[in-house]
Amino acid sequence: MKLSEREWLIEQDKFEVSGKFETCFALTNGYIGIRGINEEVFCDETPGTYIAGVFDKSGAQVTELVNLPNPIGLRIYINREYLNPLKCEILEFKRVLDLKQGVLYRKLRLKDNKGRITTIEGFRFVSMNNKNLIVQKYNVVCENYSAVLNIESFIDATTVNSKDVPNDRVKHYEIDKKKDFADGIYLGITIKDKKYKVEIASSTKVSLNNQRCHFNRFTKDLGCIITENFEVEAKQGERYEIEKLSVLVSSREKNVGDVFETCTNKLKEFKTKSAEKLLFEHIEEYKKLWDVANIDIVGDEVANKSVKFNIFHLISMANPEDEHVSLGAKGLQGEGYKGHVFWDTEIFMLPFYIYTNPAAAKAMLMYRYNLLDAARENAKKNGYKGAQFPWESADTGEEETPKWGYDYLGNPVRIWTGDIEYHISADIAYAVMNYVGATDDIDFLLNYGSEIIIETARFWASICKYNKEKGRYEINNVIGPDEFHEHCNNNAYTNYLAKWNLLKASELCNLLLEKYPKYFEKLSKKINLSDEEPFVWQEIASKIYIPYYPDKKLIEQFEGYFNLKDFVIKEYDQNNMPVWPEGVELDKLNNYQLIKQADVVMLLYLLGEEFDDQTKKINYDYYEKRTMHKSSLSPSIYALIGVRVGETNRAYINFMRTALTDLEDNQGNTHLGIHAASLGGTWQALVFGFGGISLEKNDILNVNPWLPEKWESLKFSIWWKGNLFDFTITKDNVEVKKRVEKGSVKLKIKGQEVTI
Repeated sequence: MKLSEREWLIEQDKFEVSGKFETCFALTNGYIGIRGINEEVFCDETPGTYIAGVFDKSGAQVTELVNLPNPIGLRIYINREYLNPLKCEILEFKRVLDLKQGVLYRKLRLKDNKGRITTIEGFRFVSMNNKNLIVQKYNVVCENYSAVLNIESFIDATTVNSKDVPNDRVKHYEIDKKKDFADGIYLGITIKDKKYKVEIASSTKVSLNNQRCHFNRFTKDLGCIITENFEVEAKQGERYEIEKLSVLVSSREKNVGDVFETCTNKLKEFKTKSAEKLLFEHIEEYKKLWDVANIDIVGDEVANKSVKFNIFHLISMANPEDEHVSLGAKGLQGEGYKGHVFWDTEIFMLPFYIYTNPAAAKAMLMYRYNLLDAARENAKKNGYKGAQFPWESADTGEEETPKWGYDYLGNPVRIWTGDIEYHISADIAYAVMNYVGATDDIDFLLNYGSEIIIETARFWASICKYNKEKGRYEINNVIGPDEFHEHCNNNAYTNYLAKWNLLKASELCNLLLEKYPKYFEKLSKKINLSDEEPFVWQEIASKIYIPYYPDKKLIEQFEGYFNLKDFVIKEYDQNNMPVWPEGVELDKLNNYQLIKQADVVMLLYLLGEEFDDQTKKINYDYYEKRTMHKSSLSPSIYALIGVRVGETNRAYINFMRTALTDLEDNQGNTHLGIHAASLGGTWQALVFGFGGISLEKNDILNVNPWLPEKWESLKFSIWWKGNLFDFTITKDNVEVKKRVEKGSVKLKIKGQEVTI
C-alpha cells in the first residue's frame, strides 16, 4: 500500500512496547476497537478487543466494557524456531498510523542469533466499510537464507480486563467452542452475566506470486487459544504474502439470527474479495468522512498533524447505525473508566458530530433517549422527580460509578461523583438543544428531545430547595465540573445550568403548545404533564441562587470557595502542564482554591450569551491561575475562552496542551485509552475559538476569528441547518463557500451581516 503525505502520518521509529502507542495506534470503526499491539503479542503489551455495547459485571466492581479474545495474532517460525523480535537485533523498525486512510503500517527487519535476516512489512485495518471485519496483510522476505517457515495465526482467549491491576482483574466470558472449519478457525464465547454471544472467525492464506504456497496446514486447540498453522518452503529473496481476515459478530446486533452462521457466512463473503479491494472500500469510506471533518492549519506543522490525529479518532469512533450505544470517555481504544459514558460525550465530543456528522450525533442522543426510563427510575430511587441521568452510564442507564477509588497519593477514597455530580442531566438537555439548533431536526425534538428536556427540568425542580430565610432556591451538597471539591453548596455551573434547563423546558412547552399542539397533547398525556408545571419552573429559575459578586464581576465557583486557602500556579513541567504549588497536600485538595478543570470558565463558554465581555475576562484571569488541568477536558475550554477574551498567547498554549494530550501523554495515562473528550475539545477550540464560530440569540451564525502568529490559514467545514459550509480563514480575510444548499442563511462575519 502507498502511505499518505507526511502531514497525515503518526510515526514510531524505535521498537518498544508502549501503552501510549497501543492507545494512539488503536483502530476502531464504531463497532469494533482493537488496541495498537504488535501481532506477536508480547508479554508486556495489553491486548484489547472491544465491541461497542458489550458490557458485563461478573466479578467486577461495576459493569464494564468487556475485553474480548484477541483475533489478530500472527507469529513466524524459522525451521520451527520462533522469530521473537525481543530476542533479535532490530536492523530496521517503523510503525506508522496513516490517519487519512485509517491503516496501521509496520515494518520489521530482524537479525536472529544465527545471523538470519528477515523482513516483515505490511498493514492492518478495522474496516470502515464492513463493520465486522479486520484485515491484515504482510509480506515476509528471507533475505539471506532459505528455510521452512511456519506462519502461525491465532485467536487468543486468555485476555482479561484490568490485566495489570490485581484487585480489579476479571475475565468476563466463557469459551463455548473452538473449531477448525473449511474457511479457517473459529472461537465462540458467552459473556458471563449478560449472556451475549460473541463469535470470532478468521481465515489466513499464504501466497507467492498470488498462488497459495504452503505444503502443510494444521490447527491446534491449546485451551484458551486456537491456532492455524501454515508451513512454507521459503526461498531466499522471495516475497511471501500473508493475508488474514477476521470477523467478529455479537448477539447484540439487530437481526443477527444464528451468530455462528452469521459470522462464518460474513467471512466467506469477505474472502471473495482481495485484501486490496477491501482496503480500497475502506479508504473510500474514510474519504467521505474526511471530506467534511478535515481541518488544515497552514504554517504550523505540529498543530496541523496533532489536529488530524484528534479528528481521526473522533471520526473512527462513531456509529450512526446503532442508537443503543454512545462514546465512552476512553472510546474503544482502552479500558479506562470501564468504557462508561460521561458528560464528556454530550459537552465535549457531540459538537464535533453535530457539525460534521449529524447522523452520528443523533444516534448518540437517541442512546440517552432510549435510557430515559432508567433515568426516571434513577431519580425516583434517589427521592427526586423527572429524569436523573447517571454520572457514569453503560448499557442499562443505571448508575455505574464505582464507589471507591484512589487519590493522588494512592490512598483509597470514596468516589462521590455518582451520588452528587448532578449537572450531567442539564448537560444532556443542553446537548439536545445544541443539536436541534444546528440541524433544525424538528422531528427529533418533537418525538424525543422535548421529553428529555422536560423530564430533566422536573428533576431540577425537585432537587432545588427553597431557603425561606434568604428567599432563594438552592442546590446543596453537590460536585461541579471541578472534582477537587466535593459536598459543595450552590456550585455556580450546576445552578446556572439548572436554571437554563428549567427556563428552556418552560419555553419549549409554550412553543409546542403554539406550533405543535397535537404533539404537545400526546406528550403531556404520556408523562402526565400538568398546566402548572411550566410556571413553577419559571418561578424556581427566577430565584435560583448564583454566587456572583456584581461589584467585582466575579463568579464564585461555589458558596464559600473564596474562603479557602489560595494558591497560584507559578511553575510548569516539560509538557507545559502546571506543577503543584509548594505546600499543597494532595490528600487535602478540598481545602484549597486550586481546581481540577474548567468550572466557572466552562459556564462562560456554554452560556456565553449570558455574560458580558468584562465578566468573561475577569473570571478567566482569576481561574486560569488556579486551574491544574488534571482533567484532559480542561485545556481546550481555556484555549477557546482565551481567544474570546483576548488572551491569545495563553489560548495557544492551552490549545497545544489539548491537541497533544495523547501524542505527548501529558496526563500520564494515555495507556488506559484515548482522551476522547480532549479530542472533541480540540476541535471546538479550533472552530469555536480560533475559527471564531458562535451563535447569536437571533439564530445568526457569527464568525469572528483570530489566528496565532505562525498560522497562515485555517480551513474547516461545518454543517449548519442543512447547508455545508467551507471556511478558509487568514489573518486578513474570511472566505465562505456553500457546498450543499438547503436555503439562504444569514452570517455575521467580523461584525458585518451577510446572506449566503
